[in-house]
Amino acid sequence: MARIEPLPPRQWPTEMRQVLAALEPPGTPKKLSSEGRSKALNTLGTFAHHPTLSRAFYTFNGHLMSTSTLSGRQRELIVLRVAALRNTGYEWLQHTFMARDEGLSDEEIQRIALGPDAPLWDPLEAALLRSCDELISDGKISDDTWKVLADKLEVKQLLDVIFTVGAYETLAYMFGSCGIDIDDDLREAIARRSPTP
Repeated sequence: MARIEPLPPRQWPTEMRQVLAALEPPGTPKKLSSEGRSKALNTLGTFAHHPTLSRAFYTFNGHLMSTSTLSGRQRELIVLRVAALRNTGYEWLQHTFMARDEGLSDEEIQRIALGPDAPLWDPLEAALLRSCDELISDGKISDDTWKVLADKLEVKQLLDVIFTVGAYETLAYMFGSCGIDIDDDLREAIARRSPTP
């Protein structure tokens, strides 16, 4: 049950319309169609209680989603690993759709939950997953993991790894602490995607 009741769109402060624009920085490519996807109104409605915070976070999140130096696949590996570590069903379910858009298979998505030592990850992807584990448990990436990442990634990408983990860790705090319910349209999208027994 939600500890902070999400505001329905008709009750959002007027500035929330402008705030949402921060999710798509100018000049970024058009996103894939959101048809048949959740509108995430429970998350947006929770943020609507604090438009100033929303603008700041959405500007940050807009970078991670649109102008990050990481590939979409790399970003989604990180986001889903954070969701798995934090047992955040809302974050996990929302990003399984995005992960598929970025080319991750259902088997790979399931394997993310098993972590960096699961078979079949290439060294870089295993290091990306391990960096999530280490940042969340130890507050820093270990020397061994950093060496693998630094061998394959540029400095901007290394920074984007750290800040992507941090952003989605923060969202996991919000989902868990506020008790944000999974949206009905997200449940429906999942049901449409699931094969009929």
